[in-house]
Amino acid sequence: MTPQPADALHSDLRTSDAEARRAALYLTLAQIPEGKVTSYGELAAVAGLGRAARWVGRVLSQLPDDTRLPWHRVMGAGGRLSLAAGTLSGDEQRARLRAEGVRVINDRVDIRRHGWHSAEHSG
Repeated sequence: MTPQPADALHSDLRTSDAEARRAALYLTLAQIPEGKVTSYGELAAVAGLGRAARWVGRVLSQLPDDTRLPWHRVMGAGGRLSLAAGTLSGDEQRARLRAEGVRVINDRVDIRRHGWHSAEHSG
């Protein structure tokens, strides 16, 4: 194996760190059960990513259309739906949530009623 220049090594480390962060996010997202929701910030915290709510939103917005991950169960703070009604993704999110029995009123979800609380994070 030939030695790598320092810049290439740092690039590899950044890439593997980004992949590890995405993996942690996806694994945590997959745990959110049907009929439950969480916020971008809460998802970041439970995944061990600290205060990375905006990063979580950006990553979720880049998921492929055919993903099986429950992206629609993640919303803004206080249960606010951040995807606009009348857009393809916003309407799909609302339809999926309603199909799971989640009530959406005035672009909000009652977090007390539908909020997901990870067992690891609640302790």
